[in-house]
Amino acid sequence: MPALRGVVIEVTTSFDRMWADLEPVGRDPRTGGYRRYAWTRTDHDLREWFAAECLARGLDLVEDRAGNQWGWWGDPDTTPGVVIGSHLDSVPDGGAFDGPLGVVTAFATVDALRAGGVEPDVPLGVVNFVDEEGARFGIACAGSRIITGALEADRARSLTDADGVSMAQAWERAGRDPVTLGRDDEAVRRVGRFVELHVEQGKALALAPDGGEDLADPARAVAIGTDIWPHGRWRIDIPGEANHAGTTRIPDRRDAMIGLATVIQSARSYAVALGSVATVGKVDVIPGGVNAIPSHVTAWLDARGRTEHVVHATVDAVSSEASRLGATTTSESWTPTTTFDADLVGTLRAVLPDAPLLGTGAGHDAGILATHGVPSAMLFVRNPTGVSHSPAELARVDDCHHGVTALTAVVTELCTGKDPESMSDVR
Repeated sequence: MPALRGVVIEVTTSFDRMWADLEPVGRDPRTGGYRRYAWTRTDHDLREWFAAECLARGLDLVEDRAGNQWGWWGDPDTTPGVVIGSHLDSVPDGGAFDGPLGVVTAFATVDALRAGGVEPDVPLGVVNFVDEEGARFGIACAGSRIITGALEADRARSLTDADGVSMAQAWERAGRDPVTLGRDDEAVRRVGRFVELHVEQGKALALAPDGGEDLADPARAVAIGTDIWPHGRWRIDIPGEANHAGTTRIPDRRDAMIGLATVIQSARSYAVALGSVATVGKVDVIPGGVNAIPSHVTAWLDARGRTEHVVHATVDAVSSEASRLGATTTSESWTPTTTFDADLVGTLRAVLPDAPLLGTGAGHDAGILATHGVPSAMLFVRNPTGVSHSPAELARVDDCHHGVTALTAVVTELCTGKDPESMSDVR
């Protein structure tokens, strides 16, 4: 699509400028990673950035009852629109690309359409979903879960962070009324189709079909998402008895940390045996003293797999092992297998015939909307390191620009039905 590529080349300067503006926000200079948590000062700065980008393009900025931000080109209350975008928050010490790449690419796509003289026949929206990572309150994709009703308002308001601050209190501190938080059918109805571009959170696109590394093939710069594996989070509470680390005999100890070690090892063993992935990445130890035997440990288990059966089998096996220690297991979130809309994926394949197809084990707001019945799909941009949720997460500049090209082609088709190659070259 040479004509389209010429338009995108012209507007990649806007992509690069936006990326430079976002890069320092929430970055920890000690680790190089990002700490962009929901309803914090950093989150406020990110939301202000999003609002300014909408204003600069004349997009109508609205917020829904979860605080998600939507910038609209056209009126979605007359006709449901096409929405692109992602999220701006991060996991602790996360990478720069997970989420923000999709938002910046969405704005650059709007720029490319205008540079190419394209006027959408249906409304076009850019979205920033709040609290996608769930790093502060423990529920991933909270913003999209709340508006679709997958996360009830009362439960959302009662969720607490590591400091005991509830989501309701965080809203109040951010100058918001938590009573207004809740399901928002009107906001969801405005979304006719949703396409979320995201950095790949693995290394599939960086590998050639023969298994060797290939970072040069432009056909592998962007992939079309087909589905999201089933996944969930479980809290495991392990009891013990506090005592002195120096005077208590080993046979007399009830050390909750030993139970944690059992849980971690069983999660690894059963994941290997059953073909899933299972991770204990967060623990809370009481009393937490160097010279005190732990009286209680709370561990959070993340489990995923290609089928729901293997995930449930893994969690059931780990839970059974934990119960022998007197531990209890509580489900905190669950997302079943999500297959993206066949017609929408078909359109993406027609527009991007050379793009590989890719399933993912990572959860996304696109998956929440798809489960709710909103036609949704995803595009993934190559990650040469294959690393995500880490400062080592990466997408090369050229591949990011390929992402703008691909998303612009898709949106042109979805919003106008025109062949993207018919766009004028404005270089």
